[in-house]
Formats: sequence, C-alpha cells, structure tokens
Amino acid sequence: MPYLVAADLPSDPAGVRFRALIERGGIVRMPGAHNGMAALQARAAGFEALYLSGAAMTASMGLPDLGMITVDEVAFFIRQIARAGGLPTLVDGDTGYGEALNVMHMVRTFEDAGAGAVHIEDQLLPKKCGHLNDKKLADARDMAAKVAAAAKARRHLYLIARTDAAASEGIDGAVARARLYIEAGADAIFPEALTTAEMFREFAARMPGVPLLANMTEFGRTPFFTADEFQQMGYRMVIWPVSSLRVANKAQQKLYATLQREGSTQAMLGDMQTRAELYETLGLDRFEALDASIVRSIAPAPV
Repeated sequence: MPYLVAADLPSDPAGVRFRALIERGGIVRMPGAHNGMAALQARAAGFEALYLSGAAMTASMGLPDLGMITVDEVAFFIRQIARAGGLPTLVDGDTGYGEALNVMHMVRTFEDAGAGAVHIEDQLLPKKCGHLNDKKLADARDMAAKVAAAAKARRHLYLIARTDAAASEGIDGAVARARLYIEAGADAIFPEALTTAEMFREFAARMPGVPLLANMTEFGRTPFFTADEFQQMGYRMVIWPVSSLRVANKAQQKLYATLQREGSTQAMLGDMQTRAELYETLGLDRFEALDASIVRSIAPAPV
C-alpha cells in the first residue's frame, strides 16, 4: 500500500532503518527494483529492503553499464523507488562519480533522495559489470580515500565498499583491500564476482565480524546459491540486482513480437497484469479516498 500521509511515513531515516535490518541478524534479502512499480511489487511480496542496480538503471535508459549516467539521474530513480516502496534501499554508487569531493556530493544527494545505503567500488573508469573481464582497479589507497570521504559526508547512510580484486589479485588481494576499506570507514564489504562456495567461505572467514554482501546475479561468474546458503557461508546481505528487469524485458520483447506478427495483443492477455490488478497495486482507491477527504475537510462553511 503506498504512503500518502505523514502518519504513514517511517519516522527514522532510511539509513537508520537499513542499519537496523543488518544488525537484527540473519540475512537481508534485497531484490533489484528498477522503478517504482517494481518497488511496490517487491514490498507486496514481503521484502523489507530493496536494491537499485546501476546496470538496471542504465539498461532501462537504453544504455550500457559503463559509468555513463550522472548523480542526478540516479537520484531520480532513488526518489521514485523510495517513495513508492517506502523500504530502505541500497543504491549502486559505481565508482563514486569522481574523486573524494564528488563522492561526498554523491552521498549527500543520495541521502536527500531517500537512499538507505550505498556501495562504491574500486574500479577505474570506464567501469564494467563486475562479472566481465579486464576490469581495471584503482589504487587501494585511492579507494580508501573515497570511502573516508563518503563516511565523512554521510549522516545516516550505510556505507558498503565493493572490491573487484578477487579476479586479478586473488582472495589475498581482495581481503587486504577490504580490511583497508573498513579502516577507512566502511560499514560492510561487497566482494564481487566470487566464483565458488569455497571462495565465499574463505573471504568470510578472513573478515570476522564484518557484514558482507553477496551478489546473486544471473548469467555471471557466481554459481546459483540461495539466500540461506549465503547466510550459512557467513553473509549478512544478498542482492538479485537485475532479475526484475531481465524478466520484464523478456516479457516486453515477447509482447512486441506478438503485436508485430498478429496485429493484436489478445494472445498476450494471460501474461498481462489486469487493469484491476494494476489499480490494486497502485492503491488507486486510497488515493481517491484521500483526495475526497481533503476536499471535504477544507471546504469553507457558509457565511
């Protein structure tokens, strides 16, 4: 159900609510939500937090995930997802959109837009999806400076440092970087593109007490694991970053092919959200009831 009035809004900032989920114990499950409708549907399914993927944002704009979009474009996505779903959202901050001052600007912009958490990564531009080859890594000290800048700028935002070092520097290099990033002020670590259960377990064993994020993306280097399996391996968060967009895009592709071939959408009706289901998801009746109540409450009495 959408938030409409002040009484419905959470009193704590999104970052405080995100931190409480992590500290509660267990594993926080965060499906990707690439727009407000996805946020509503994920919340209705019972999820307590969401993930906003850079790859999903750029793909929905018809662009590749190469660090091309701006802080303000990301803030547009954050605002609609935070408003629609009302859930604390982890946002992909790519490389921080520049150096230390740019990172600080990103953190404040994301917080103001309603983000609960952000992760920044230790790649150099042009950055790539973490599951692709030939990624170029930043100097670990330069990345640590970005983390420190983010920690200095945030008010409540939960800060996760992502390292892509496992592919080129092995677990030893990834762990060394992760420890440096924690010292610089990160709350948690996101070791990207680990390829075996043994790697996940070893990384967790060498980072005792540090909250860790696992990425369960499809068609990548990581084998399929369930949320419970990640928890057993020592992880406190898991994301499915682009899953909702992949499913939506495949269905949309099927629709356009059917419409072009048959000149009608009738064959696709069984795959569509009905008008009634759409209105229910949006909470249209609540909007209408609120609108009517406000009109009645402010009408002046006859003189």
